[in-house]
Amino acid sequence: MADFEVKAVEKYLRMSPRKVRLVLDMVRGKQVDQAIGVLKMTSKGSAVAVSKAINSAAANAENNFGLSRGDLYISTAVADKAPSRKWRKIGSRSRVKPIEHRYTHITVGVSEKESE
Repeated sequence: MADFEVKAVEKYLRMSPRKVRLVLDMVRGKQVDQAIGVLKMTSKGSAVAVSKAINSAAANAENNFGLSRGDLYISTAVADKAPSRKWRKIGSRSRVKPIEHRYTHITVGVSEKESE
């Protein structure tokens, strides 16, 4: 009967936040074990990083607060933009082609479902 959520953050992942949000939308609101099963069957590259963040949040809830893993669900899942690395490449006729390497921070919060 916890009214709080336990969070875990994965920082500076070399993925675009837009692509990570596609995976987070699939698992938001689901139970932790069900979300991990969905991510194992997903072919997106960011599914591995998202499942790592979910497992970390669930482990924090179990070890630090004594919550049961079976009662946990994903209450919040957010992919924020991190500082990006700007780069340039020399194109034809000595022109500069800008490249932006995007990074992301994933924040996952889990809460306990209230048993009735």
